[in-house]
Amino acid sequence: MKRIIIIILCLMALEGYSQDIHTYFEKVRTNEAELTAFIAQMPKGGDLHHHYSGSVYAETYISYVVSQDYWIHRKTLEVLSQKPDGDRGWTRFSSLEKDGLLQSYKEKLFRKWSVKDYNPSDYPSDKLFFESFGHFNIASRSVQDAGLAELKKRAQAEHVSYIETMFTGIDSKSVTLPAKEQLNERLRRMSSRRETGRLYLLMDSLYGVVMSGGGKSCAEVFNDSLQARHLRLKIDDSTFTMRYMNYVTRVMEPADVFKAMVIAFESASISPLVAGVNIVAPEDHETSMKDYLLHMQMFNYCHTLYPSVKISLHAGELTIGLVKPEELTWHIGEAVHTGKAMRIGHGTAVAYEHNSYGLLSYMREQRIAVEINLSSNEFILKVKDDAHPLMLYRNFGVPVVIATDDAGILRSSLTRQFVLLARRYPELSYREIRSFVYNSIDYSFISDPALKQLIRARLDAGFHAFESTIIPAAQKAETGNY
Repeated sequence: MKRIIIIILCLMALEGYSQDIHTYFEKVRTNEAELTAFIAQMPKGGDLHHHYSGSVYAETYISYVVSQDYWIHRKTLEVLSQKPDGDRGWTRFSSLEKDGLLQSYKEKLFRKWSVKDYNPSDYPSDKLFFESFGHFNIASRSVQDAGLAELKKRAQAEHVSYIETMFTGIDSKSVTLPAKEQLNERLRRMSSRRETGRLYLLMDSLYGVVMSGGGKSCAEVFNDSLQARHLRLKIDDSTFTMRYMNYVTRVMEPADVFKAMVIAFESASISPLVAGVNIVAPEDHETSMKDYLLHMQMFNYCHTLYPSVKISLHAGELTIGLVKPEELTWHIGEAVHTGKAMRIGHGTAVAYEHNSYGLLSYMREQRIAVEINLSSNEFILKVKDDAHPLMLYRNFGVPVVIATDDAGILRSSLTRQFVLLARRYPELSYREIRSFVYNSIDYSFISDPALKQLIRARLDAGFHAFESTIIPAAQKAETGNY
């Protein structure tokens, strides 16, 4: 009896304690500075929609090209390691420094390589965002060690315990495919006619060519390099874990997409560090739109060969006016049903989908999570507040995770995403926002159940520490009794 009484008293204390947290959260959510201070200290679990190169801040890339004394074009701001012949517009960073112009050009690069000081009248936001990757590519691969270390340090500082990052594409240039022009035409024709049987037979043949032509070796070389870097940098420790998502670029020709996809799946199937496979590049690009169904059929094919490999897909990163209305109606559905996506990235066009209620119900039943990227969707698509489908997903019971997408380009953070979440959607209680944090671990692609359980236990401990200190600290601040 005594033990039962103690348990009841503890539960009553916890309920009161929980109410204190809820009450304080509701108080501070209307004041952005107070809310930010609260969220900054709150554990945030994992960041599941995360591009490595777009998450490193431009300061790191700019410091690198300056330290290497690369060449910059005074007008276009293109940066190269060697000066091209002929054009006199090129100069070294050291020359800019000598002339007192280095800081001015650094500021120009900030505005070209990120959204810093963005002026909507200067350039389309979606073009600036996606073009940034090509601009800083001169540095992003060269600073991978420093970049990963930066991401880990920043994550730990804002109480993020796990990142699932789209790190780098696998180099598959050594694997050649015969008669690619004819292959591309045949793949597209069979896909558009939904000649699934013939398409799969063709992909069977191509799979054999890729694997016998060095595809397996490409996957193994990439995995060995990834593991060596991961261990050398001591990425995983007692407070932080990182896993990597392979990706395929969807603006390539079909045969090249298939080749890269097969190697990406092969890599993921044999490396414990590779969590799964995704597809990247603008979804509204002409090639992306033309080949979208074909890409989903390729994912379906690879899923049959590698059923244990997890799939997350950028899908429905579209909005009205960006593409023709009819193109908004099917991408997420195809990603889920044909592409076998286990998570959807962005999904902003879900309200336009054919039978959107049926799709949302299916995602709920199959526990297919949606990765919500508030800053990204606002900047690229101009979708925010109640135009964003976040609450539509939530109301249908679809698992929601909050992510950054490309915090470096967007000059944001996971803390900022949760601040936006709390400010824009007052219907969401602290308890529900807390559940979104747990979703980021529960719907991660961590393959080791023991590791996932350990990370979840760390999150439990983190919330216990946070909630046991935040209210007493707030009460001291209110009374002035520090």
